[in-house]
Amino acid sequence: MRVLVVEDNPQVARQIADALQRGAYAVDVASDGEQGEFFGQSESYDAVILDLGLPKCEGLTVLQRWRQAGRTMPVLILTARDTWREKVLGLRAGADDYLTKPFELEEVVARIEALIRRAAGHASAVLTWGSVTLDTSSQRVTVHDQPLELTALEFRTLSYFLHHPHAIISKTELTEHIYNQDFDRDSNVIEVLINRLRKKLGASFISTHRGKGYQLTEFDHEA
Repeated sequence: MRVLVVEDNPQVARQIADALQRGAYAVDVASDGEQGEFFGQSESYDAVILDLGLPKCEGLTVLQRWRQAGRTMPVLILTARDTWREKVLGLRAGADDYLTKPFELEEVVARIEALIRRAAGHASAVLTWGSVTLDTSSQRVTVHDQPLELTALEFRTLSYFLHHPHAIISKTELTEHIYNQDFDRDSNVIEVLINRLRKKLGASFISTHRGKGYQLTEFDHEA
């Protein structure tokens, strides 16, 4: 899963990005409103953390432009502005949640987890498909109630599938949601990742739709 952090304070941005990366998220950081708007318009994100007091373009304006352009990713506003009027303005502009500074990093990550789950239609932090269970909060994966070790990239890939269990997911879509901008996006890596997950979860856990992409198998007897 991939998150954009739009924050002009380098230390705060780094702290948030590090916390999200420890949570197995791919993270991009924008340091001003113009860059943040561009990233949000041109890249695919599962959620965005947006500061309001940004240079070059104010955060509320960035959010309004995203929504006017049809960008629907969940947005968590993070700001020092804590009056109820500011919160109302942000929510009415299209924000999904609001957190004021100072904040705890764990709460930021928990709110992002919740926003991504709800956007995908999941109420619980625990996602299950057949015998496979993934806890988005603890980053714990089990198969038949036995813990399974996954790399961060494998975890992000499985998490994306479980958040969208009935969808056929193309290589392009998967690439856009599990890598950050700095990663060398080679589509062949996706095939390697899928094969690694099949070895760990069962050969029939993920089906291939030729020319379209991959999908979780409805009835998996091997995982």
